[in-house]
Amino acid sequence: MVKTALRMDLIYGTSIVAAMMAAPAAAYGQTSAAPAPEPQIGSAASQASHILTASVLAQSATDTPQVPETSSRDPAQAGGVQTIVVTARRREESVQSIPVSVQAITAEEIQQRDLTSLEKIAAATPNFTIARASNGAGAQLTLRGIGSSATSIGIEQSVAIVVDSVYYGQGRIINEGFFDLARVEVLKGPQSLFFGKNATAGVISLTTADPGLDPEYIGRVGYEFAAERAYAEAIVSQPLTDTLGVRVAVRGSRMWGGYYTNQQQTISYPTLDVATGNTNPHSAAPAATDQPQERELIGRITLKYEPDDRLTARLKVSGSYNRTVGNGWNYAAINCPTTGQTTNAPNYPCTGNFVTHQNDFPLDIAKDYPFARDDGGLYNTYKSWAATGSLDYALDDVTISSITNYNWNNNKFACDCDFLSAGVWATENASYHAFSQELRVLTDFDAPVNLMVGGLYQKTRRDFFQAVMFANLEDSSAAPANRYVAYSKQSRTDGETLSGYGQLMWQIAPTLEATGGVRYIHETKDSNFTQPYVNAGLQGLFLPTSAAVNGTIFGDQTFNDWSPDFTLRWRPTDDVMLYGAYRVAYKSGGFSNSAINSALSPDPEGDLTFNPEKGKGYEIGIKSTLVDNQLQANLTYYNYKYTDLQVDFFNSAIFAYITYNAGSARSEGVELELEYAPYSIPGLRLRGNLNYNKARYEDFIAPCYGGQSIAAGCSLNIGGVPSQDLSGVATAVAPKWTGTAGIAYETELSSNLKLGTNIDMRYSGSYIASSFGDPGTTQSSYAVLDAGIRIGSADDRWQLALIGKNLTNKFYFTGGGTAPSTGSGTGTAAAVPGDNIGYGTFPRTVSLQGTVRF
Repeated sequence: MVKTALRMDLIYGTSIVAAMMAAPAAAYGQTSAAPAPEPQIGSAASQASHILTASVLAQSATDTPQVPETSSRDPAQAGGVQTIVVTARRREESVQSIPVSVQAITAEEIQQRDLTSLEKIAAATPNFTIARASNGAGAQLTLRGIGSSATSIGIEQSVAIVVDSVYYGQGRIINEGFFDLARVEVLKGPQSLFFGKNATAGVISLTTADPGLDPEYIGRVGYEFAAERAYAEAIVSQPLTDTLGVRVAVRGSRMWGGYYTNQQQTISYPTLDVATGNTNPHSAAPAATDQPQERELIGRITLKYEPDDRLTARLKVSGSYNRTVGNGWNYAAINCPTTGQTTNAPNYPCTGNFVTHQNDFPLDIAKDYPFARDDGGLYNTYKSWAATGSLDYALDDVTISSITNYNWNNNKFACDCDFLSAGVWATENASYHAFSQELRVLTDFDAPVNLMVGGLYQKTRRDFFQAVMFANLEDSSAAPANRYVAYSKQSRTDGETLSGYGQLMWQIAPTLEATGGVRYIHETKDSNFTQPYVNAGLQGLFLPTSAAVNGTIFGDQTFNDWSPDFTLRWRPTDDVMLYGAYRVAYKSGGFSNSAINSALSPDPEGDLTFNPEKGKGYEIGIKSTLVDNQLQANLTYYNYKYTDLQVDFFNSAIFAYITYNAGSARSEGVELELEYAPYSIPGLRLRGNLNYNKARYEDFIAPCYGGQSIAAGCSLNIGGVPSQDLSGVATAVAPKWTGTAGIAYETELSSNLKLGTNIDMRYSGSYIASSFGDPGTTQSSYAVLDAGIRIGSADDRWQLALIGKNLTNKFYFTGGGTAPSTGSGTGTAAAVPGDNIGYGTFPRTVSLQGTVRF
């Protein structure tokens, strides 16, 4: 079956390329100048060469690429659009010449707009959203309407996060701040050939800054008023010798306030002791009023060694620490269909509006509870560190690259895990380790055909523990740590991946290039899941480890995949490029480590294991730089089909989390990107995006959401599970229309002073946040406005900036679902819909920031 599918992919891809080659056939005999040679990995050019003018990129094929001489005038004021060099195909190419739909963000724009986290990047990017979740994966990343559920820690995201060419597979990476970046690349659509597994929807690639040729010292301090947040950065970049440089970057922040207000009251939590039959009173005080009160510390050290123009070696070591009050601080009730107020907290209106209701652990219970704080306080603590070593060695016609990485992260939390005062608390301790080694060879022969060949080895391990308290039970005969635990979960997955890939690049004519490649992936995952403690009163609902059948669930999985990729690129002129691509992508199957071993489930092992997710389809695009390099206009049409989408669901009937493989979905749309920088008004930049996207399930018999009635579509019964047909229904967080519009202007006020400003708007059409079509999670259309103003010295020695985000203070959510312990009668005519929770985003923030450079 695998060989048959691969053969069909090859035939399909080859036929598309052949058909597209026929269109520009008349151009084969043209004698127009060849497109500019692309700078290759291993180039000894300084970091400044990563932003080149289009005129430099348009030199003839016989010229040697040169970095333009540094002008005394700020390049941003010289007019004309800038062309950014990206590495979307694992080699350096200009963003306007690469046959990939990619949105590139420069270091300058990152700094000006304070895009220093993945959530901030998503809030500024159309068709890309991040939903911060309390548990499970910790986040749901969605691009073009394709994303992965956040509720399972075992599901890796369909939108891959890559930092300095290394894949990071956990949604919790949103807890890391990213600063001192060289660039950000948002690659849309399947990217398996160059980025491997788990890139079915796209890739967010972040490249951190390297040491430069000259000393650089940067200090930055800022204060954000809404959350009372102070932050400071220090960056030191210093050549140690003529061939060795070091860059040290440190950022710290502390928040005394918060983005959300907790309006909960003290609640009672009486417990029945199953050992004695006595009922004991407890009370839970409100959690902190202001949340998240974040504290953060990030650091990175980079060493760069260039003994000659052939060898470049880098070592990057980074670490981060992030702590917040609560991990569900952005959970807000958005819809309560029965009374307009929440079921479990009648004084809690369902208005969203940056308001949450949560309680700390009962104080007397917290002192012995696993991973709880002695004061009962809610918290989330994330720690990580990583080391990446890279080598690029350029021979006359061959570049050899090696990337070695080890990364580790640990996340602990204590949460009020029903988020609506129903008396459910939990703690968690989860760790992830990954080691990888990639080796790549790229040829650059003076011949029509060149090759890229590479291989990757990765070894991973995930350890998971969670203790859940609910149902008002205790057991005084249990160990002190388990007395108030309803059930605990412990799981582990060891993964190993071997992957090889290759690409053939054929310069058919001076203006026409065809490429074809394939990636092979072989991986294994060995997993186990137990519930080491279950309260005696709940053993009819949860299977303890000691259960004779399925007390321990094992998952020994092996996956193999071939993912081909074909592209055709035609450059009829130096300023216009047309391309077509057929791509196939694969996302790992796996094991849902954070699920539940339900005693009521007919197939506990099937609940926890899931199959790979795959995507394939094509895109056609045109990229142009017009009006004497003053205008960039890009247009892309894409059409991708996804099969076996991985979707996690809580089945309240059997009290189990089940990871489904949705039958199929399709993401189809058109994207228009424009940027205008006129010479007549130096320093002015106008930019905008307009996107139409139709992401729909084509075939998905899905479980019903909580409280869904027969009249609302819950008319099927599959294996005793109330089900619905979602064919034709939109996938989660898939607005039809999104767009951005922005203006940036920088000018000299005098010979020693300059002024800069920017205004950016992002629009999103309405969408359903639930993966199961729950209309109660509908987010109406909205627009968000960001703006900034900066004044500083003409030589950038100092700058004072005011940066505002979401200035209209719009509350909107990018994920959501049915609240726990709400909704009843699912699949009946008399069903009562549940309350809905939304994963909200940030309110209005305004920061005052000062920067000095030496």
